[in-house]
Formats: sequence, C-alpha cells, structure tokens
Amino acid sequence: MQAPEIATVEDLVRILDEHPQWLEALRERLLTRELLDLPQQLADFAAATERRFEAVERQLEVQGRQLEAQGGRLGKVEDRLDGVEGQLNQLRIDIGPLKAAHVRNAARSAADAIAEKQGLELVAILGRQELGALLRSSDTHGISKDDLESFRFADMVLRATDPDGVECYVAVEVSYTANGRDTRRAVRNAEYLTRFTGRRACAVVAGQRFDDRIREALKSGAVAWYELHQRLLEVD
Repeated sequence: MQAPEIATVEDLVRILDEHPQWLEALRERLLTRELLDLPQQLADFAAATERRFEAVERQLEVQGRQLEAQGGRLGKVEDRLDGVEGQLNQLRIDIGPLKAAHVRNAARSAADAIAEKQGLELVAILGRQELGALLRSSDTHGISKDDLESFRFADMVLRATDPDGVECYVAVEVSYTANGRDTRRAVRNAEYLTRFTGRRACAVVAGQRFDDRIREALKSGAVAWYELHQRLLEVD
C-alpha cells in the first residue's frame, strides 16, 4: 500500500480522520497516562459524589423524621410544664388568703407595740361589729359603698389614748410587703375615723418590708411604718 503523502497540517488532519486508530495511537504517544485517564477519573469522581449526596439526603430525611418525633415529645413535655405552672399559680392564689390572714394575726399580736411606737397606749382592737356600728351612727354621705365596705373590713383599727389620756385611733394596714395600696387604705381609713369620731387618727402600715415606692409617704409622715418581727411570723 502506498504511504499517504503529508505535506501540510490539513493533510495530517484528513489522514487522521480517515484512520481513527492512528489518532488514538498518536494520542497515546503525545499525552501522559494521567491525562489519558483523567476523563474516566472525573466520571468516577462525579458518580461517587452523586452517591454521597444521595446518602446525605437520606440521612437528613431520617434526622428530620427524628426531630419531628422529638418535637412531638417536646410538645407533650411543654404541655406538662404548662400544666404544672398552672397548678403552681393556682396554689399561690389559694395560699394568698392564708398568708394574708397569717400576717394579720401576727400584727394583732403586736397591736400594743404598734400603738406604743406611735406614742400611744392601746385600749382595744375594734372588731367588725364595732366598725359596723360606727358606720351606722356616722354621716357617710359622699363615700362609696365599696369604700365603706373596705373600711368595715380594714386589717386593723386600734383605739388608744395619748400621753394626756385623750382617746385617739390608729388605722393599720398589713402586708408582708407594704405597698402603695396599703398606704392609701391606711391613710383613707384614718381620715374616716377622724370624720366619724372627731378624734385624732394616724395611719400605719405594718409588714416585714415595704416597697420603695412608698418611701416618700413614710418620709413625709403621711403614714408610719411598723416592721413585724420575724418571730411573729414563724409557725410554732
């Protein structure tokens, strides 16, 4: 067979097109084995990467289902915690009146000391019936029914005498932490006592501590403070 004549690059390209096996032989002579294997390696790498992506997706799906299941359990736990919190709040509400009654009883046991701190001598602690009788015998025009009822159920009203033996009164409001509401009620009740009896009356708040917001009222003398001793609040 006559050898093909190659005079130009175009002749070479034409001959290689006519004889593909020559092209492959030429490629192997010109290129390194690494370069020849690179397309296959890239294909293998792409396939392996795809398999890894699929494995990650499957793992994410499993974790997603687990999180959903845990979310359900967490929801149940949260519901239980909400229920416990509700029970605790209800317990606080239920204990509130008992706590208030306890601190009022402690204040009653210290009635003589409360009067003494005001420079007075205790005569008696007025009961509900006595306060009711005082209201019935007094001019209560212009006082709301709510305020009259609040006065009747004041925490404590003391009848006392001053150093000259003159009768007077002490309106006492009691809380573990005396606040603005206690202060207003004590001052109001003292004003009512003076209005109903014509006698001097002073306002006192008693408790273990007081809200800083009533400090100005205490400083001005509008209301006096009596700290209940811890021993009075202990349960034997």
